[in-house]
Amino acid sequence: MGNRVAYTLESTLESVNQAEQVAEEQAKLAGFPEHDRFKIMMSVREAAVNAVLHGNAYDPDKKIQVSFETKPESLIITITDQGKGLKFEEVPDPLDEGNKLKTSGRGIFMIRSFMDEVRVRELHPGTELTLIKHLRAQPVAPGKEKEK
Repeated sequence: MGNRVAYTLESTLESVNQAEQVAEEQAKLAGFPEHDRFKIMMSVREAAVNAVLHGNAYDPDKKIQVSFETKPESLIITITDQGKGLKFEEVPDPLDEGNKLKTSGRGIFMIRSFMDEVRVRELHPGTELTLIKHLRAQPVAPGKEKEK
């Protein structure tokens, strides 16, 4: 059984902070360890910044949608903007020699590194970014085995 929460936010940096805070809360509720919560928070922050800055261009008439769906095995986060759209294949790879000094493409690279799955859908207008992090069973420390 899962849980889903969704928000409609303004195209502001305050909204980015709010999305990041909710990401931390939802990841903690889902049972993610601290190091995974950090990855989820940073990924949501980058995706929300992209939605507000690149997607909606801070347009006060445009909103971003952020949803968190908790399932027993994963956390699914969807961030949608109302902007001109994003062609993922056009985002420069920051690891390519010619791009190492460029500032664009690093957020998407980080999101892909931190999350287990990243999906992009063009909405005309807008872009929907779905971030998925799978909940893995945590190893039990020696001497901390559960009693039967």
